[in-house]
Amino acid sequence: MKIKKQQDPSCPNIEITLRYANEDGKVKRILSFLQSVEMQIKCDIDNAEKMISVADIYYIESVDKKTFVYLEKSVYHTDHRLYQLMDDLKEYGFVQISKSCILNINALDSIKPLFNSRMEAILKNGEKVYINRGYLSQVKKALRGDECI
Repeated sequence: MKIKKQQDPSCPNIEITLRYANEDGKVKRILSFLQSVEMQIKCDIDNAEKMISVADIYYIESVDKKTFVYLEKSVYHTDHRLYQLMDDLKEYGFVQISKSCILNINALDSIKPLFNSRMEAILKNGEKVYINRGYLSQVKKALRGDECI
């Protein structure tokens, strides 16, 4: 992959051109990541609202009917339901890994097998989340790029 960048003070917006021979999984993942930079969701912290970029989210978890959004070093609450977020974010590289958790594939560092056909996902910030066996095929598809866009 060759990357070129050019600064142009007369250009009012960021413009990206992606040139490729075949639209494979890698191209789809790049496109979904680029699109996720613009997408935001509303979250709450300390009784204040904040818009969070989808690209900054590592994973989203539902605990006791509350939904939490995990970033590299912080956690926010959102009023969105997990199933709504999964529908909205699947095209941006998110995949369900358990009944109560969705993961941003772009935040994934590595995966290692555990007992009972489960897997441990190690994120770029060192945090670990578990992939239940019923969701392994979806995770594999997302890693291949089959689930993006």
